[in-house]
Amino acid sequence: MADIPEIDLTGAEVLRDPFAAYGRVREASPLARIRIPGMGPVWVVTRHEDARAMLSDPRFGLRGASFLRPDVPGEYLPYLRTMSEMEGSGHRRLRKLVAPAFTPRRAAEFRPRIEPIVDDLLDGLAGHAGHGTVDLLRHFARPLPMDVICELVGIPEADRPRWREYGATVVAGSGPGFAEAVPGIVDDAKAAIASRRAEPADDLLTDLIRAHEDGDRLSDDELVTMVFHLVIAGQTPTNLIANSVAALLSHPEQLAALRVGAGGPPQAVDELIRWCGPTLLTIPRYAEEDVELHGTLVHKGEPITAAVAAVNRDPRAFTEPGRLDLTRGNASAGHLGFGHGPHFCLGASLARVQTEVALTAILRRFPSLSLATPAEDVRAPDPGTWRLTELPVTLR
Repeated sequence: MADIPEIDLTGAEVLRDPFAAYGRVREASPLARIRIPGMGPVWVVTRHEDARAMLSDPRFGLRGASFLRPDVPGEYLPYLRTMSEMEGSGHRRLRKLVAPAFTPRRAAEFRPRIEPIVDDLLDGLAGHAGHGTVDLLRHFARPLPMDVICELVGIPEADRPRWREYGATVVAGSGPGFAEAVPGIVDDAKAAIASRRAEPADDLLTDLIRAHEDGDRLSDDELVTMVFHLVIAGQTPTNLIANSVAALLSHPEQLAALRVGAGGPPQAVDELIRWCGPTLLTIPRYAEEDVELHGTLVHKGEPITAAVAAVNRDPRAFTEPGRLDLTRGNASAGHLGFGHGPHFCLGASLARVQTEVALTAILRRFPSLSLATPAEDVRAPDPGTWRLTELPVTLR
């Protein structure tokens, strides 16, 4: 294929409106290239069907180089190699062992544990309000995922403020702060596992401890790594909830439809993930052999990613893809906000339930909620994640 488009991740348009920027590239070519710091040129799949195919193609695999590795003491390095980095039989073994703890049914069973956490955070919003506004990101969306994780892995109340700090550090991204937090996360995970072995409970960590398949079980190190993975991957609802609230308050007709039950909260969450989910690019895979895509040879060892911002608004897959429509129903379910294939997000069901509970409670509790600042004025200039730096709202 001639004339492969190049995407500048530092370009003003990509930072301001990646959906439009990637969309233009998608309509010009099914394949493009970007440059990721520390990784060099990376191939980009821009269309929905091709992205699904690439993400499930064993010729493209995840490697350690797909992830930024924090500088931590050597004794903690083994716990950083989570299931996300594994392929083949090792990945299949772990996935099979832990999958029962992350089913839609199990996530739904945790709903009664999530609802009071949401309510407690909402109860505290008025106390954080100044001049009639409150930062919903800082005081609700950011602490919520880690509070849920603490509840589901049995972290004592006295230790939860420290775990909140871990969550805030993870959301802030890689860097010295994240590296400094790793030993604490690992050590606290070991303590939580020891506690749950001594006193099992109806929670996620007990599910993982008890997980077995044909006599096989997770080792202690694998359990610690799973808790570490939960902490890292489990922060997704922070940006999803913040983006969703901003989108709903910016689209009053869709907000009104949601309030009267059009589409239903589960379908609404999938449409919001499709339309304003935080993931803009998938974690890069690497070609395990030479692979031809649309007449272009991707050489063995070259990295490739899918532009989620483009594929989730591909008109070949969605009708009027640029329009937020909570009544789409199952038509939204084909989004790739949680990935696809063997590495489809293990915690997707839990993230959906958490987001659904959060949005339902916010809209019920604050029927006159409104944005105090336009979302575009507080959008983070982040080419990899669609997120806000803050979310000032008026509760009224």
